[in-house]
Parts: sequence; C-alpha cells; structure tokens
Amino acid sequence: MEIDQQTNPPFTAYQKLVVFLLAITQFTVVLDFMVMSPMGDILMKAIDLKPSQFGIAVSAYAFSAGASGLLTAGFADRFDRKKLLLFFYSGFIIGTFFCSFANDYWTLVAARIVTGLFGGVIGSISMAIITDIFTLQQRGRVMGFVQMGFGASQVLGIPIGLYIANNWGWHSAFLWIAVMALIIVIIIAVKLIPITAHIGLQKHQSALKHLWSTFSQKEYRIGFLATALLSIGGYMMMPFGSAFAVNNLHVSHEQLPLLFMISGVASLIIMPIVGKLSDRYDKFKIFALASIWLMVVVLIYTNLGVTPFYLVVILNILMMAGILSRMTPSSALISAVPEMKDRGAFMSISSSLQQLAGGVAASLAGVIIVQQTKESPLEHYPTLGIIVVLLSVLSIFMIYRVSRMIKRRRPIS
Repeated sequence: MEIDQQTNPPFTAYQKLVVFLLAITQFTVVLDFMVMSPMGDILMKAIDLKPSQFGIAVSAYAFSAGASGLLTAGFADRFDRKKLLLFFYSGFIIGTFFCSFANDYWTLVAARIVTGLFGGVIGSISMAIITDIFTLQQRGRVMGFVQMGFGASQVLGIPIGLYIANNWGWHSAFLWIAVMALIIVIIIAVKLIPITAHIGLQKHQSALKHLWSTFSQKEYRIGFLATALLSIGGYMMMPFGSAFAVNNLHVSHEQLPLLFMISGVASLIIMPIVGKLSDRYDKFKIFALASIWLMVVVLIYTNLGVTPFYLVVILNILMMAGILSRMTPSSALISAVPEMKDRGAFMSISSSLQQLAGGVAASLAGVIIVQQTKESPLEHYPTLGIIVVLLSVLSIFMIYRVSRMIKRRRPIS
C-alpha cells in the first residue's frame, strides 16, 4: 500500500539526528536513576548503608527532580530550548560525576540531589523540542523512539553498569554514565540548531498563577491523585529489588545483569503489544486486569525464600508484564484529562508528582525494611508487597474515576 506523505511525512536527516540525540539523552538520564536499584546491595555493603539510608539516597534524586520540574515548568518557554537542554544536561553530568567520587552516605545524598535538580527537567525540555520540531503526524514515531530509553536502559545500560560495578567498583558505573553523557552534550552543542520561535509568542502572565489554577481544578486533581498512587506503588519495591534478590533469593551478583537484561527484553516485547490492546479495548478494563495480575505476582514474589534462578527470572517477567500493562493504559487515560490550554501545566505537575511520590515510596520502603547484618536476609519485604497490593486496589478505583470522567466528557464510539 502506498503511504500518504501528508499523513505520514518522512523524517529529514536533521530530524533523524534530533531523534537520536533526544533518545540517547533519555537513555542516560533514565539509566542514572535506574542503576541505583540494581546496585543497591553493592552500595549498602561498600559504604555501610542501612536500608533506611539507602532509601533516602534513592529518594533524594526523586524529591529534587520533582521540585525542580515544578519550579521551572512555568519559565521553560522563555528561553532557547537548546540552551536550556545544554544547561540542565551539563548540570546532570556534573551531578553524576559527583556520584562517582562519593565515598560516604552524605556525599552520595548530596550528589544525588544535584543530579536530580538538573536531570528532572530534561524530560520536559525534550518534550518541548519534539513539539517544536516535529509535526503532529510524526510525534507518535518520535515518542516511540525516545521512550525506548527506558527499555534500553534495562536491556543494555543496567547489565553493563552492573558488570562495570562488579569488576571495577560502583563508582565506575557512574563515571561511565557521566563520560557517555559528556560526549552527547558536546554533539548537542555542535549539531543542534537553536530553537527560539516560541519566545515571541509568550504572554505576560504569572507562570505560578497558571500552575495554581491548573492544580485547583477538581477534575485535574483526580488525575494527579491517580498519578501519585501509581507512582508510590510502582517505586515501593524497586529500591531494594537487587538486595532482596541477592540476600533472600540467593541470586549471585554475576547473575543480576542477566536478570535485568531478560526483564528489559521482555519489556521491549510487551510494551507495543499492550499499546495495541489499549487502543483496541477498554483501557480501564485492561488496567484493572493487569492490576489484579500484578497483585497476585507481588504477593508470591515478596514471600519467596531461596529460589532457583530460572524461577526468579520467570516471576520477574510476569511482574514486568503486570507493571507495563498498568502503565500504558493508565498513562493514556490520564493524558486525556487536561484541556488543551492546560496541558503543559498539567503534565509538568503530573511529572513532578511522579518524582515526589517515588521519593516518598523509596523513603517509606527504607523505614520498613530491616537488615541485621550486611549478609543477612531483608526483613519485612512481604510487608511492602501487602502495601503495594493495597495501593493497587486504590489505584483501580482512581483510574475508574478518571475513565468515567473522560467517557462522560468525550463519548467513545
């Protein structure tokens, strides 16, 4: 069948370069945050961290990223987007370099705060660049490539990072990410054309007032609460996943990269399938079924003792299927909540709430989890499973409200 060039316009050579730069930028930012969890057991033993301290170290990034995203959202449209990207990405690189030189709890937390302050804004800047450079008919393909940074970080980034950490120390993993990002920022500085067409269109109004009016709308608050519940449940088990696998399930440090690689490959296969199903069938029903699936797997997984590696792999794939099958339909539903005039502010607040809720979840998990010695099993991990199940029940109710609100406002044929 011949492709209509108007409805499916091809990318220019420059646009392909922009897609690549944004995708690899997203890869490094996601990897910097994600790699903390699989290195959890290594970090806790290397610098003598208690579970509560490790939870704070993880949440420090999320809290600072959430605050940074919210504070800068109203002012991001007043500057050249290339300069903004270079500024925040450079700050992210500096923070990651600091992580590679941290040698105790406090310097690690400080480095994660700096990294989060800059890294938390890069996603929204990338979205603005995509909107400016690509037509509406191109953006679906662009977002597909850029969002593959999440899956690629698990398939390639985390296993490589763990391999480097296991062989040359955990500092080297952050150093590797920082050096890779430094090369990328130089290419951005040389190749990316300034993006300034939006500057002359700005109205003289208070950005904070617009953000507050968005947050104060009842329908929007339903979407925000649903986002926060999903994020808390999603982040609750993640920080201590590797420590639980090593100390409770007896997965070796050499097996961890393979475990994360297999889970990442599974996510790349599952994501497009769930996306197609979400467009074909009722999104809330898919979300509810996936949530029930996830609750069952979580209760089984968190109560395991010493387990054969192949079974750990299978259960991780099943858990990943539940997580992704919730994420896709819920994101689609929540994105339909705001009116066009409020989308920028709504997405900024929603993104910040995701980060802040993730920080709360990591901190709470650190308080709940107890480990008597560096080598002893984690205690109270099943309690996290129960909390995730309860939050999943609440999230089903909130996503149902979102779905009903959207159907009432926009009847679906």
